[in-house]
Parts: sequence; structure tokens; C-alpha cells
Amino acid sequence: MNLRDRIVVVTGAGSGIGRSTALAFAREGARIAACDVDRGRLDALKTELGDRALLVEKVDVASRSEMAAFAAAVHAKAPAADVVVNNAGVAVAGTFLETSLDDWDWLLGVNLRGVIHGCHFFAPKMVERGAGGHIVNISSIFGIIAPPSVTAYVASKWAVRGLSMSLREELAPHKIGVTAICPGMINTQIVADGRTMPSMSARKSKVVDAFKARGTSPDVVAAAILAAVRTNPAVQPVGTDAKVVAMLNRLAPRAIAKVGAAVQRRLA
Repeated sequence: MNLRDRIVVVTGAGSGIGRSTALAFAREGARIAACDVDRGRLDALKTELGDRALLVEKVDVASRSEMAAFAAAVHAKAPAADVVVNNAGVAVAGTFLETSLDDWDWLLGVNLRGVIHGCHFFAPKMVERGAGGHIVNISSIFGIIAPPSVTAYVASKWAVRGLSMSLREELAPHKIGVTAICPGMINTQIVADGRTMPSMSARKSKVVDAFKARGTSPDVVAAAILAAVRTNPAVQPVGTDAKVVAMLNRLAPRAIAKVGAAVQRRLA
């Protein structure tokens, strides 16, 4: 896909993977429709995008009405998006027994319903236009394996991967690709900005430091997203850790189970 003047939608674009992705597509000449819940981060992104900014709006992806309005604003400027990157995501760390229903609602609202909204409000116009396109949904390596003490996050990311694989088959006749991106540890603010249950609270600062010190740059994920739009893989792990874990999960699932048990014992 030649990205010059193509319309690329990126949710959660104010920081981390979303920001890197918006800027990467802009460098390829695309016009960016970006949204986030943080106005300050959006203002900074808009300045960085310059004349490649088609639309930069404060939007809560969990809100049906806000996403409908955002999509309508995009479609008022273009008949359809060429690429949609459903990136917005949040994290809840803690066991199932201590995760409240309010925490579940918050996390699933962004991580799952936000992806559903992005697909629901943009895919029909892509189909109607008949010129193909691509949808990228950000899952996680935790959408491939299921470690303990991040139950809600795991549930949301498995759902995103499953949704993406099913939607991929439905949209293939319309020449619209769908890829689930599964990053490993990425140097973003997702842990710092997330909610932490009591069992994990003492370790949060160490985890945040680990993400900063050892996390893969979000620019690497952005590059993988650009590549996915051109090569159309169904599922794409990103980062050395994610690729290794995905391979082990496929070739040696018992080894992954032992790793999960060891993690559980350490947390206990």
C-alpha cells in the first residue's frame, strides 16, 4: 500500500505505541486522524504531525457516542479510512478475586469495547467504498499466553486476538486485511497509568522501572504495524520476548506452563 495521502486512524495516539504509530504513518505521507483521552498529549502530537494531521480529537474509545461522533468527523473529510489502528489500551494488575467489577468495566471498556467500536464505526465505510484497506488491533503476548495475576488484562487481549482472527475471514472478500499485533514488554506508560490491586502494589514501581529499562521501544511496534499493513499477517508478535514466548508456546507448551507456575509462586 502506498501510504501517500491515505487516511490512517489511530486510537490512543497521545503516547506510547499510538504516538509512534501516528508519527510513523505521517512520515510515510499519510494523513492522520488521531484520538486519545489526554488533551495535553494530543496537543503535543498535533504539533508533531504538522500538515499530516487530518483530525486530532479527545475521545473516550469506550464511549459509543464519542466514537460514533469521531468516525462521523473523519468520514466528513474522507469517504473511508484506509487503515484503522485500534491501539488504545489500559492495564489492571491483580488476581481475579481482588479485581472489582468496576475495574473489569473500565478495562474491558477500553481494551475490548474500544476495539469493537473502532471496527464497528470504520469497517462498514471501508467495505462500502470497495477499495480495500487494513485494520490493526493491538492485542498482546498475553493474548497468546495466560500468566497469573493479570486476569482481566489477559481476558481482554485474548478477546481482541480472537475477534481479529474471525473478522479477518469476514473482511477478506472485501480485500480488507486484519492483523492482531501482540507486543511483549514495551517501554510505555501502560503500567504507570494502570490500576494495581493490593497483591501487586508493592511491586508496581519495580515493574514500571523494568518497562523503562528493558522494554522494547514503541517505535519498533510502529514499524511492525507499518509492515503488517503491507504484508497482512494474521497475528504478529513484536519484541524479542514476545517472539520467543510465542514460539515456545507453539513448540513447548509445557515449558510455558512451568514458567507460569513459577511466576505464580514468586508473586505469592
